[in-house]
Formats: sequence, C-alpha cells, structure tokens
Amino acid sequence: MSPTRVLVLNSGSSSLKYQLLDMRDSGRLAVGLVERIGERTSRLKHTPAGGESRELGGAIADHDAALKAVAEELARDGLGLDSPELAAIGHRVVHGGRSFTEPTVIDERVLAEIERLIPVAPLHNPANLTGIRTAQALRPDLPQVAVFDTAFHTTMPESAARYAIDVETADAHRIRRYGFHGTSHAYVSRATAELLGKDPSEVNLIVLHLGNGASASAVRGGRCVDTSMGLTPLEGLVMGTRSGDMDPAVIFHLMRVGGMSADEIDTLLNKKSGLIGLCGDNDMREIRRRVDAGDERAELAFDIYIHRLKKYIGAYYAVLGRVDAIAFTAGVGENAAPVRQAALAGLEELGIAVDGERNAVRGDEARLISPEGARVAVAVVPTDEELEIATQTYALVNGSGNHT
Repeated sequence: MSPTRVLVLNSGSSSLKYQLLDMRDSGRLAVGLVERIGERTSRLKHTPAGGESRELGGAIADHDAALKAVAEELARDGLGLDSPELAAIGHRVVHGGRSFTEPTVIDERVLAEIERLIPVAPLHNPANLTGIRTAQALRPDLPQVAVFDTAFHTTMPESAARYAIDVETADAHRIRRYGFHGTSHAYVSRATAELLGKDPSEVNLIVLHLGNGASASAVRGGRCVDTSMGLTPLEGLVMGTRSGDMDPAVIFHLMRVGGMSADEIDTLLNKKSGLIGLCGDNDMREIRRRVDAGDERAELAFDIYIHRLKKYIGAYYAVLGRVDAIAFTAGVGENAAPVRQAALAGLEELGIAVDGERNAVRGDEARLISPEGARVAVAVVPTDEELEIATQTYALVNGSGNHT
C-alpha cells in the first residue's frame, strides 16, 4: 500500500505549528505547537490522537532543534518521521507571488523564488524557508510540497489585481494585489458549497475570514475574483493590530509632519493599529465585554470594525451580481455571534438576514444561521487550513503530477 500520511508544517518567525494526518480518512494522528523558538522559555505542546497532551519546556535554539524535538515526540507515539507511511511534508508558504498558482514540489528553483519574494513578505517567507530547509535536512528523500497562501487568489482578473499606478513601476517592483489566507478561503468556499448541496462551480460566495488577521473574498463559481488584502496583508478590513484600508497620504504626513521613519510607520500600521490602536484590545471577546459594560472607546472600535466589514460585503455583492451565500470563518467569524449579527444588520433588502436563535448556537460543525428560505444563505464554516494543505499535498504526490 502506498504511504498515506502527510505532515503539515507552518513555520513562523519564532514558532512551528504541525499536524500529522492520515489521508485515508483525513484523520489527525497528532497536532502540536512549538513556541518562543530561540528563547530560554521555549515550549512544545504535543497532542497525539486519543491521548493526553504533553508539554516540554526549556530552550529550543532554532527551527532545526524545534523540528528534531517534534520528530522525537512523534516517534514516542510510533509516528516518527522515518516511518515508511509518511508520503510527504506539506509546508505553508505565505507569499508565492505570480509564480506559484498551485501546490508545488519544492526544488532549488522553487526555494530561490520564495527567497526572491522576501521583500514583499519579510515577516513570513524567511520563516517558511527555514522550516522547509530544516525538513529537507531531516528527510531529503521525501517529497516536500509548498502550498501558497496567495495561490487561491491568482484567478483574480487584472481589473481587481492591479493598482492604478504607473504600469512600468508596478511591474518592475512586482506591485499588485496578491491576497492572503488563500488556503482558508479555498477550503471554506468548497465546504460552503457542500453545505448548500451544490457543486462549487454553481455557487457565488462572499467568504469572511475574521481572526486577528482578517480578509474577505468574492468567489464566483469556485474561483476568487476579488479579495481584500493586497501586496501585503495590511490592506483591507480592520484587524486586530493592522489598520486595513487607509489613505496612503497618511504615511507621507507622518513622515513630514510627525517626523516618523518608514520603519516606525510600518510598526504603527501593522502592530499598533486596528482594534488595539483604537481601544487597546485586539481580543474581540474582551472588546464585546467592554461594549456591554458601556465602554465608549470599545464601542467605537467595534463600530469601525463592523462599518468596514459591511462595506466589503456590499462591494463584493456588487462585484458578484448574485450572491448565494456569505460564509463566516476563523476565530472571530466562527465564535463572535455579535459580529455576524451586526455585520449583516440592515441588509434585508439584499436578501440577507440572520436568525437570532441559530446565530447564538455555538458548535464545531458547518451550519446555516440564516432563516429558512432566505435568498442568501448565511453560514458559519470552521476553517481547516492544515487539512487543506494536507489534501493539496497528498493529491500532488499521489498521482496528480509534480507541479514546478
């Protein structure tokens, strides 16, 4: 029998998330997280299927040491990286530019292109590269597959992907709208179609991935035609710490009048803006608690968040012309009923409504929260980016041909 297991790695600058899945039934054999890599207070939390979690503390110097520690924990459960049942390792790579439109078997050319894209993903691509190279060193014989956050959005037409700036300048510096959270948008768009009992090619959707980072996409017949994030994940919706859409002249104003450097403004817009900049909190649960207690700053932050979200819903309705469903996903989208209710309030003339009782129900399964017979279905669909990466990886190495 051919090997059926896929190890999914998501390497951050100081973290390593992982899942081991058996693609015969998409079951999780183990999940885990290594945090604070490079610090004395590193932590590895490992949970085997059907077993209790184990935690290890102490210094983990780098990603090489982190992955070796993960391999040891997997081996304790009989799931070691040397297992002949391991078919491939799938890697989340944030930015693939225009070069990568589908999952890709990694070779030196692919690594060089991911590295070339570091200027447009300076926080993510270097960490992704580190994880890939570490995994290659441990299992050089095993197919390593890159699954790109940007790939799902490469179907956007030029009218949506291009900024209205000088074409030669844009092309010279690869400036265009790429979009992110693509694995989540791909998974949720298919899962929503399945919930509706339809083929993805028959359905027009607005997908709202609302977490600390947040993005929206317009999906026509299974293909993305617009998305809210752009050259970087800064554009679009109000997020936990990112500003989202803003007049670019604010940057020039802060330079000229505020005396701020480019790096200071970068930090301001990416790490000190959004909800945390508006009210000091980026946890929607705490913001809602403060709103309910009458906190005016929290209420204003919530209202700004909802206003931007509603604008994108309306814009993507116009882009699609016909909307069959709106799907909420990710941490806030799946769990914050007040966000879903407020974002869609007043849109009844567009055929959009939320059933209060259905919306209040919490659960781990995909479900509809719109009233029976609503023209536009409203769904809550838990995302599963790791399963999406594993599915694409396994399909590629198990007979679909090697994309390079």
